[in-house]
Amino acid sequence: MANPKNIVLPIPRQEYDAMEETVSRRITEQAIQDLAIQISKLSRLQDVVSSKAVKRQQFLLMGMKHG
Repeated sequence: MANPKNIVLPIPRQEYDAMEETVSRRITEQAIQDLAIQISKLSRLQDVVSSKAVKRQQFLLMGMKHG
C-alpha cells in the first residue's frame, strides 16, 4: 500500500472567493474518493484472505475420518 500524501488546503481570505471555494471543495472530494478506494481495496484483500482460509480448512477436513 502506498504512503498517503499530504494535501495542503489554501489559506482562506477574509473575503469570499468562488474560485478558491471550488479548489478547496475539489481537493476535499478527491481526498474522500482516495479514502473510499483504499477502504475498498482493504476490504477486498480481507475477503480474499478469509476466503482462502475457509477453503484451506475445508480441504484439511476432507482428509479426516469421520466417526
